[in-house]
This record gives sequence, C-alpha cells and structure tokens, in this order.
Amino acid sequence: NAGTEADVYISIYGERGDAGSRQLLRSQKPKKFLKGQTDIFAVEAVHLGHLYKIVVGHNGLGSGNGWFLDKVTIKDPLTDLDYTFLCHRWLDQGQDDGNIARELTVTDTSTFPGSNLFCFCLQNQWTAEKWKFQEGNTLQFYNRLTHGFICLSPDSRVDALGDKKNKYGKVFFIWMYA
Repeated sequence: NAGTEADVYISIYGERGDAGSRQLLRSQKPKKFLKGQTDIFAVEAVHLGHLYKIVVGHNGLGSGNGWFLDKVTIKDPLTDLDYTFLCHRWLDQGQDDGNIARELTVTDTSTFPGSNLFCFCLQNQWTAEKWKFQEGNTLQFYNRLTHGFICLSPDSRVDALGDKKNKYGKVFFIWMYA
C-alpha cells in the first residue's frame, strides 16, 4: 500500500521564481503512483534557473491515498542538469507525522552555481588541516560543555570526559559541511 490514487501536485522553486502548483496528470506509465514504480511526467514551465526546492503532496482523496515517496528527480532540458530531491517518507495522514505534503531541498551540490569554487575551497582547507590527522597524532577537541578536552588517541581510544588540567591541549576547528 505504498502507492496512491490521490491527485499528486508539485511546486518547483528556482533562483528565478517558482512554477506554481502543478498537478501531475499524465505519466509515461499506464497507471501512475504504484508501489515500486518510477513515474515520468513532462511539466511545462518558464526556465527557473538553478532549482533549490520542491513541494510535493496530494489532496488526500480516494481509497488508499497514503503514499510512500522515495525521491524526485527533475531534469532541466535547457541545461541538461539533474536535480535530485530525496524524501524516503510517507505522505499519509495515518503514517509517519501525518503530513500529505513535503518540502524537499535539492541534495546534489554539483548543480549549484559556484560549486567548483566550493570544492576548491574545501580542498584548500583540507590541505591546510590534514597534518592534524597524520598517524600517531592525538587529536584534542575542546568541549564547551565540560570545559575540557575530548581526546582521540592513535590507538582508537576516546576520552570523552576530557582532562580540564591538560595544559598541552590544543583547540582544533573541524568544519562540517551539510
């Protein structure tokens, strides 16, 4: 029962605006939104530039209207770029959190303008910081909660309590990109 008979709608958002809410009417498959099936739709819209989010949902009508959506991929025919929006959740009033619409953001950073510059900066950051991760080094991170250092030893031991009196502790900043 992961498919739906409800009417499914999508709104596509890009750097130049949005396409408005569009009902997905004609799939290239004879019956749309079946469990395990990939449906393909053509949606006409003005060019929105680089896409960053979509809102996908259904009207909740019909028997068996709950729907498990794995992902949505949008292919831009002008730029030949693919945009992937992961969902992997239910759109069902009786499942998950009860929502029948989901706002999904693009998951592939290679489609963003400036992503080459981002990768270049990330490589430069790693070049400057990789010495900290050489074999034999003990990494120490300052824990603001305990006001001590969390130590990651070369033999894979972790001291999560931290030694508040460690005068040799060094503070390392680790950049996490999401």
